[in-house]
Amino acid sequence: MSKLEFFKQVDQFIDDSERFANISKDLLMQIKMNNSIIEFQFPLKRDDGSIEVIQAWRAQHSHHRTPCKGGIRFSEIANEDEVKALAALMTYKCAIVDVPFGGAKGAVKINTKNYSESEMERIVRRLTFELYNKNFIGPGIDVPAPDYGSGAREMAWISDTYKSLSHELNGSACVTGKPVTQGGVRGREEATGLGVAFGIREFCKSKELSQEFNFKEGVQGKTVALQGFGNVGFHSADSLVNMGAKIVAVSEFEGMVFCKDGIDPKVLNEHKKKTGSIKGISEYEFTDNRDAVFSCDCDILIPAALEGQITIDNYDSIKAEIIAEAANGPVTYEASKKLFEKGVAIIPDLYLNAGGVTVSYFEWIKNLSHIRFGRIDNRFSQNNHQRVLDLMSELTNRKISREMREEFLHEGDERNLVASGLEDTMVNGLRDILFKRSCLDTRVDLRTAAFVVALEKVALSYKESGIFP
Repeated sequence: MSKLEFFKQVDQFIDDSERFANISKDLLMQIKMNNSIIEFQFPLKRDDGSIEVIQAWRAQHSHHRTPCKGGIRFSEIANEDEVKALAALMTYKCAIVDVPFGGAKGAVKINTKNYSESEMERIVRRLTFELYNKNFIGPGIDVPAPDYGSGAREMAWISDTYKSLSHELNGSACVTGKPVTQGGVRGREEATGLGVAFGIREFCKSKELSQEFNFKEGVQGKTVALQGFGNVGFHSADSLVNMGAKIVAVSEFEGMVFCKDGIDPKVLNEHKKKTGSIKGISEYEFTDNRDAVFSCDCDILIPAALEGQITIDNYDSIKAEIIAEAANGPVTYEASKKLFEKGVAIIPDLYLNAGGVTVSYFEWIKNLSHIRFGRIDNRFSQNNHQRVLDLMSELTNRKISREMREEFLHEGDERNLVASGLEDTMVNGLRDILFKRSCLDTRVDLRTAAFVVALEKVALSYKESGIFP
């Protein structure tokens, strides 16, 4: 395991990137600093009448853009260092994909499996009350989102509590990742995983990268192993299969399932929902060695669990040509450098898992505008497309098939529009990183290039806003 704490590892990556960025030392120090963090406790009355004290944190890394943005995770191993590091990564992540937020993160130190639904509701509502009283939540202040251990249910409780406290017209924009009926956006649930798949697809399309890292162009036929099969892992796997890849191994806390002929993510996900475990499917082999996924013979390894999973102790067992960081900080600083020397390509987390915050941005806009995407122009666009098809049929004297008409007139509903916006964001984000990398006068890894892009965008915002003289 790395000796560097998580937050110090993020700073170390920045230190490696600063010599390539045209930023003064003083401004760089300002950018790196974690602006605000609160630690607080509150009592929970359990269902059996006993009282338990709950510990929580919320960090706001940067106010160069407001509001701040970042998830709330529920984990019994959460700590202040982790929260600060994840808030910092969120700042750089938002900058890379041009989402106008500062970085933030929150955590509650509990194992959600140990609490009933009513207890979880009391925890989340009291958490929201504490954040509201400390001015750490609001549509223009700080906007939480789901993270490890939380989801749409918890975000709905946060939204409801905040609105009852604030009575704001735009109160729904205080949090993202809500159910659609509560102001959420269609496509948010799969956003991070779909963004991961778009990022991998674009990376694999690059002829230059395929030559540099010695892999075959394209996603079609690529074998993939995943560590972690939660929301991000499942949607990454499902989207990649739709693009022509093959999932050969999936690891969770109880072990790993594997099958050289391919694993169907939907089948595995349904089985996990029913049984609470990935093991027990007769078609797939199983081992209780969950770490076997790191030495799996595959083209792409996707760590989609927690930080610090690939370290100086296990990096050398990796056989994959590409590591795609769907989780935050899954590869430690030392391991990242060693893998690059080994010739393994790492698609960095601060770009690859930005799909969640991108679609959260869309939801935030939707809540502020109070209108569903596509509601105004959807029917108008369809009618125009219909007229184009009719004209084409008339001019060519050919009948256009019903299948072709349906495909061309495919409704631009909210989910499709969100996916389109996400795809455009991921394509442009990788383009910016690769262009910056090509401009540097020495060969660097993609993570360094990504940090340079992020630092320069944040620095420009500081200067143009007058925050920094």
